[in-house]
Amino acid sequence: MALKAQVIKAELQIADMDRHHYQNYALRLAQHPSETDERLMIRLLAFILNATDNLEFSRDLSGEGGAELSRVNLEGGIDLWVMFGTPDEKWIRKASQQAKQVKIYAYGGRSVPVWWQQNSTALQRYTNLEVWQLSDESVSAMAELLNRSVNLQCTINEGQVWITDGTKNVALEPQCLKGTEA
Repeated sequence: MALKAQVIKAELQIADMDRHHYQNYALRLAQHPSETDERLMIRLLAFILNATDNLEFSRDLSGEGGAELSRVNLEGGIDLWVMFGTPDEKWIRKASQQAKQVKIYAYGGRSVPVWWQQNSTALQRYTNLEVWQLSDESVSAMAELLNRSVNLQCTINEGQVWITDGTKNVALEPQCLKGTEA
């Protein structure tokens, strides 16, 4: 018998002073049995950093069929395609061809610098690609905030992110490995 996904209810109060976006969100996320708490919190962090009313999580966690987190415009085009971890260059190429903007939130400790060294030259050609690295310490601290029903206050200012559940506080600053060319 296959294990079922656990449903996580997340209430977010976002104050993004960098983008002047202030909004509350009620989300339901499916956590597949094979997905770690750290990865789920990275998905939630990506939502927080890119929050808009039409930003949506994929129903499929494999990431091979499409974006795990995306923003689709009214014409059906993909404005934002978000990826996690250290994806293969072929998936980055696919995303860059289909979306106006692509963001990767890379995590995984020592594997990220190795992945970046192997792929950075090839990734420079994608002018619509941003790559952000998250430290292991930040990812671990975020995972400590997770429970089946989580209420988070999130503040973003000058690239720094503060997340609190009212008891525990996490401060992090994603490192930009590659920005988009304007």
